[in-house]
Amino acid sequence: MSDSTASAASTGAGSPAGNGRVSRAKQNATITVGALAVMNIVAVVSLRGLPAEAEYGLSSIFYYVFAALVFLIPVSIVAAELATGWPETGGVFRWVGEAFGPRWAFLAMFMLFIEVTIWFPTVLTFGAVSLAYTGTDQNIDAQLSGNKAFVLAVVLVVYWLATFIAFRGAAAFSKVAQWGGIVGTLIPAGILVVLGFSYYFAGNTPQIKMGWGELVPDFSNFSNVVLAASIFLFYAGMEMNAIHVRDVKNPTRNYPLAVLIAAAGTVVIFVLGTLAIAFVVPQADINLTQSLLTSYNDMFEWAGIGWASPIVAAMLLIGVLAGVVTWVAGPSSGLLAVGRAGYLPRFWQHTNKHGMGTHILLFQAFMVTALGVVYVVLPSVQAAYQILSQLTVILYLVMYLLMFAAAIYLRYSQPNRPRPYRVPGGDLGMWIFGGVGFLGSLMAFVFSFIPPDQISVGSPATYVGILVGSAVLLIIAPLVIYALRKPHWKDPQAEFVPFTWQLEHVHPGTVNESSTTTAELSETWEETAGNAPKAAAAGGTPAGKHTGKPSATGAGSRGSEQGGGTRVHRPHPGPAAGGSSAV
Repeated sequence: MSDSTASAASTGAGSPAGNGRVSRAKQNATITVGALAVMNIVAVVSLRGLPAEAEYGLSSIFYYVFAALVFLIPVSIVAAELATGWPETGGVFRWVGEAFGPRWAFLAMFMLFIEVTIWFPTVLTFGAVSLAYTGTDQNIDAQLSGNKAFVLAVVLVVYWLATFIAFRGAAAFSKVAQWGGIVGTLIPAGILVVLGFSYYFAGNTPQIKMGWGELVPDFSNFSNVVLAASIFLFYAGMEMNAIHVRDVKNPTRNYPLAVLIAAAGTVVIFVLGTLAIAFVVPQADINLTQSLLTSYNDMFEWAGIGWASPIVAAMLLIGVLAGVVTWVAGPSSGLLAVGRAGYLPRFWQHTNKHGMGTHILLFQAFMVTALGVVYVVLPSVQAAYQILSQLTVILYLVMYLLMFAAAIYLRYSQPNRPRPYRVPGGDLGMWIFGGVGFLGSLMAFVFSFIPPDQISVGSPATYVGILVGSAVLLIIAPLVIYALRKPHWKDPQAEFVPFTWQLEHVHPGTVNESSTTTAELSETWEETAGNAPKAAAAGGTPAGKHTGKPSATGAGSRGSEQGGGTRVHRPHPGPAAGGSSAV
């Protein structure tokens, strides 16, 4: 997941008022293949995780290419079909809900929110290390970056500051986020690659073994695969731009082309950046939280520009801070919109004058604070970084498993629903792309529970126990919340289009031969919802009751219990699942 994704996500994700809305003029705009490819690259690329893969030297190329084939490309292609077939706001919440109903849709949405919450301490750890390396004495910098109290203090101070900024809405940080991805990710990436390969081609001895035979991993050492499972999350976020597929001319040809270009560009950046670190830093000295900064230091010293190290460290810190500030607001706004549709108690729907869900934001902040304490419990900052990163991967992959399964199932439960873009190859093509993506995600999910040998995580039993216990607890939580939901949780002013199966009075998952587009169903629902209050005032049936009119709720199977008028609105597509929010 890219820190720079936040900048792309800032348009519409920062407040409920945004919700990813797009003007008619913008919908009619044409996005070129090159522009969409660049958008996807910026959404995905991040430098934070490169040291983890530098452990593998040349064999890291295999892992990057493998993950691209079984995850990155399937995610992009499958999300494009889902985004065009069901483009109303909701992202993964709507896609999973269309296939399996609101219970599993809420689970997918909750996974996105919690995954991002757990991601914050890991990315802020990287920010704390960057801050430590802005000094002039590398020995002191290294000691400071490994100090757990310092790291914890930076994580908490920066995150709570970001939370209070988020209280003021998207306008308070959109410009910072826009430039943060460029200054804090793309420019440092270019510097890293240029200096790393200059170091190698200048005749210096690389710190890894070279040769064609080194490209193939040692599969006899199972632990080599474990740490590499985190590479799947490197590619998370490509689906966020799937919503733009309708703005691409000749999408059947040009969208897959843009995806392939973006996938190739992303892999190249990751491979070259990883090798640049591997050339300079000995494998035994690679540290997941420090190696990127020490690589810059070594390269700058070799190039005779050691004074540039603090500058690049500050640039990386800017990228981290900009990303965190925006991501604080994005998924929380998504959960707020879903909650107002009837899935969270009214307490969690509280907003301030800027439209921000203050109670959700505070809950998220307390969660980050509690997770930060892990840095004190585990034997090293590096171990804490690894365990939180793996938990992030596990939860995000649960969402992706649901997404791939939904895409395959919808081919059979809603076979005639118009899809402006379809996965190439008909149903067989969907089984290939969706099936490969599902199996790849499942493989990474299982491997994520196995302790890596390369990192000291204390007791392996404790490591696995923390991951299993945390994952089970966080997966059960949304299912319990859904089971306990009440009709009065529904906000009558919520702007959320019901699922197509609700509008057509069928059950989720059953075969529905309807060929009506979701846009047409939405238009009909708007008219019905707008006239419902008048009918109720005249003695008619309140909106939401099953009388031949569509339910105006977005609360799934309980829609018939939640009457009341809903204000008329014009639904617009929202960002896809892996972006700033799911609605």
